[in-house]
Amino acid sequence: MSTDTGSRDRSTSPAATGRMIAFLRSSAGIAVAMAAMNVGNYVFQMLAARLLGPSQFGAIASLMALLMVLSVVQLGIQATAARRIAADPDDVSAIEDTVLGTTWRAAILLAGLAVASAPLVASLLRLDSVWSAVMLALTVLPVTVMGGHAGVLQGERRWFALSLVYLAVGIPRVAVGSVCLLVSPTATSGMVGVLIAAWAPVLVGSLALRNRTHHEAAWNAHDRAVRRDVRREAAGSSVALLAFVALANLDVVVARSVLDDHDAGLYAAGLIVTKAVLFLPQFAVIILFPSMSTASENRQAVRQGLALLTGMGAACVLATYLLSGLALEFIGGGEYADVQDRLWLFAVLGSLLALLQLLVYAGLAKRGRWTKYLITIGVGVLVAVGATTSTVTGLAASVATIDAVVLTLLLTLQAIRSRTGRTTVGA
Repeated sequence: MSTDTGSRDRSTSPAATGRMIAFLRSSAGIAVAMAAMNVGNYVFQMLAARLLGPSQFGAIASLMALLMVLSVVQLGIQATAARRIAADPDDVSAIEDTVLGTTWRAAILLAGLAVASAPLVASLLRLDSVWSAVMLALTVLPVTVMGGHAGVLQGERRWFALSLVYLAVGIPRVAVGSVCLLVSPTATSGMVGVLIAAWAPVLVGSLALRNRTHHEAAWNAHDRAVRRDVRREAAGSSVALLAFVALANLDVVVARSVLDDHDAGLYAAGLIVTKAVLFLPQFAVIILFPSMSTASENRQAVRQGLALLTGMGAACVLATYLLSGLALEFIGGGEYADVQDRLWLFAVLGSLLALLQLLVYAGLAKRGRWTKYLITIGVGVLVAVGATTSTVTGLAASVATIDAVVLTLLLTLQAIRSRTGRTTVGA
């Protein structure tokens, strides 16, 4: 009997492995991989909230928010590579060479600037040690490099390899970061863990692209003007995404500046809910973006995304309102009880930001200019209005109002694009 069982185990194991690989190759696999990535990120933040307490957690939350801001070059390169490859699949080799070369140069430059700015960051965020800001700066290098890898894989719709890259983002962060926090419960130790873990997706992406070689003929065909345009598009995409990331993250920095340490920690904890609701449907943006980059699929892809994200956002807000006690445990437990009755408001913030993110990528797919202008104006208003608030509720309500106005303007802009049928315009 044991022999038969062993035989069945050996025969079914490869089949089970095959089914898992087939699943990860599908769009559903991307959803699961990104969910695992985001769960990993938020488990790390939950553990940090519990181990550090409100004051120290407010410091690490603001550092992670700045990391998101500094990641815009990664996102811009990823969006450019994915759009270019989806729109012109015959030019993959030359696009990849240009993208990866640009990625490494941008990563080294940005990390160097961030290291030089570390003392200023430490002073602005009232950090206990400048080394936590240095760890943040060094993390920019692998995070930016990952963007080039992910963009090529996304544009080619190689969902299996891209799924592995996203899994390598979240799982190592919670594993390595948690160990570092347990060894030394400080913001600096937590950022050391984030830095080490950030190299895992770079390794996975490098392995996924290892068989690609430089094709001299394709590179020569990809003349200097085209390469310059790729870099210009990457810069433009980075500016648009910088504006969005700033809109989604600078409120925690504002909170750290205008609220006392305790209230700033409460606001940062509430934003765990916001980020969970924002990133829960992010797989839809990744999957739909190549389709949004082709003229024949754009309109339907945007409509599908808006419908999906609206439904998921409404469900998250309702669940947070009805299950606020469970949501409180999610963000760190009883130490943050003062914010429990306002967690639904943070879920609203996440829902609005998810819709804004989809429309930002819809603008990138059309190479439109007005998207980044509208988002940038929203950022300026957020900082100006946020500086006048003095309570957690006041800041959250102000940010939600600003996000809602910007969302309305972007929906109007998208309707104009759809009606005119433009593919590359100033809109």
